[in-house]
Amino acid sequence: MYIRQLTILFSLLFPASVFGQGSIRQGPPAQLYTQHCAVCHGDDYRGGAGGSLLVDEWEIIEQSDEALAHFIREGKKEKDLVAFGDAMTDREIRSLVVYLNEVRSDAVTRVEQTPLRERVELEAGDVRFVLEPVVTGALEIPWALAFDSGGRGLVTERPGRLRWLVDGELSDPIRGIPDSLHLGQGGMMDVAFHPDYDENGWVYLVFTEGIEGGRGLTSVARGRIDGLEWKDEELIYRADDEHFTGGRVHFGSRVVFRDGYLWFAIGDRGMQNLAQDKSTPQGNIHRLHDDGRVPSDNPFVDHAEDALPTIWSWGHRNPQGLAFHPETGELWSAEHGPRGGDEVNLIEKGGNYGWPVVTHGINYNGTPITEHISKPGMVDPVRQWTPSISICAIAFYTGGDFPGWKNDLFVTGLRSEELWRLKTRDGGVAEEEIVLKGFGRIRDVTMGQDGLLYLVLNSPDSIVRLRPFDE
Repeated sequence: MYIRQLTILFSLLFPASVFGQGSIRQGPPAQLYTQHCAVCHGDDYRGGAGGSLLVDEWEIIEQSDEALAHFIREGKKEKDLVAFGDAMTDREIRSLVVYLNEVRSDAVTRVEQTPLRERVELEAGDVRFVLEPVVTGALEIPWALAFDSGGRGLVTERPGRLRWLVDGELSDPIRGIPDSLHLGQGGMMDVAFHPDYDENGWVYLVFTEGIEGGRGLTSVARGRIDGLEWKDEELIYRADDEHFTGGRVHFGSRVVFRDGYLWFAIGDRGMQNLAQDKSTPQGNIHRLHDDGRVPSDNPFVDHAEDALPTIWSWGHRNPQGLAFHPETGELWSAEHGPRGGDEVNLIEKGGNYGWPVVTHGINYNGTPITEHISKPGMVDPVRQWTPSISICAIAFYTGGDFPGWKNDLFVTGLRSEELWRLKTRDGGVAEEEIVLKGFGRIRDVTMGQDGLLYLVLNSPDSIVRLRPFDE
């Protein structure tokens, strides 16, 4: 029974690629289209011997990438649609699926950015709210924002700064914080208050530490802040020098707390096969006591010959979002895919999340990574986005101002400039919507002590918040 028909809309001119590889007309997937599809559907997608992909509807059995791949592979005899299973490998079909999704997305969901200079009234479903600026024009690549119980905020800037945010005003940079390597995606990243901050004063920083030769890796430190001075620093996590690598990408990050433990994420550093090697820190979510000790019940603590004892889950590409469900205690993560395949995952102790053995995405140049999107022994994502939204931070809403959003998961998109709301249920997604779009690249989302949702934006670099609409 048909659930949905796939309609591919497309214009003659593609926008510049968001992947830094030129137009999506270039590369292997476009070549596959030219070789196998253009004779029927036209070089310009307007039709030839077959129908136009701009106006005609493709009937797909299910609303999924798997169904589209099956459609390409097996064809449809009653409609004289050709099967390409003998002409293309499964990997090539996977890359063509991603390409067709990009065509649809670029035609339908192009971003029209509206920098926020004053409050605007918006709607999402039946919820009316106001989006208003908190800080504009004073930050350089802000990365994370956290609040203490009194409502004071700390905001990081990736070039290596940490500032107080109090009543909408930024302090001068706090002096003496750890040196960080600002290289590509690395630098000063996450900040978090210890759950018992009012008693112990601990603040945690996640940052890229650099060593000789320009090599870097993610480290975690904690300290106390006296006015604008960082002091009492303790190194909570630092990998051995042998694991530090060159390159500008995939440092991961985020740190979260529960029951005296902390979890943090390190990306694969652009070396994808390391994510399947538990003897390296790359491509993993790690778990420690909040003072840096290794818990005795970590899943690989007794496998010192082939696994690091800090690892909680593995097979990750570049997780940049971590959050605990406020009721169930489940750990959720958000993970950057390659070209396609951004993921929201429910994290299991000892779970292998498959990268790069399984993925919904392809390489940025259009070449396939794998034909597999699922495999026994590997945990499937709860939700995936192809094309990528450049997923980043996540947070559960726990305030009372938006009762319809209570305990829903908010997901940020950098490239898409979107804030998504996912209503999770029984380990899945029961409902979803885009709450806002086009105000900037959303790097972080967090709950304030005032019960409001705060967003950290890049391009333009700013902090904004959502509050209820008041007529």
